[in-house]
Amino acid sequence: MSSWRTAYAGIMPDTFLNGPLDDDRLALWRERLASPVPGSGLFVAHDGDGELAGFVYLLPADGGRILLDNLHVRPGSTGSGVGTHLLRRGLAWVADEHPGREVYLEVLSANTRAIAFYERHGAHRTDERMCRFEQGFELPEFEYAWPVN
Repeated sequence: MSSWRTAYAGIMPDTFLNGPLDDDRLALWRERLASPVPGSGLFVAHDGDGELAGFVYLLPADGGRILLDNLHVRPGSTGSGVGTHLLRRGLAWVADEHPGREVYLEVLSANTRAIAFYERHGAHRTDERMCRFEQGFELPEFEYAWPVN
């Protein structure tokens, strides 16, 4: 949750980040781990002390594409290569497990650090729209995708 608070500070409402965020994310991940989506992939990275440094989660989506649903790096570890390692691992996994399928993600348009990261790693903007959160707010987002190899 700390990566959400860091990445989305000033982007998402403080009432969400400092309120129901922990319960919201905990419920989501309990469900995902208890009942994995068929064809999904979760990869984690640990630091030298064995602590979680980051993770990436991908899953099949409508239209035969693969959604890169989460890529988070622990605050303080950004810029260390963990995100790059996780992204490459996730994209390689898709190429092996879901050959010929496009990988895409949705990123809030105000999350310029993430956008720069994905563009540096070959993603191209393919759409823009409003993201409606079930917590009662909406924010503009971009869709990015990697070309199918």
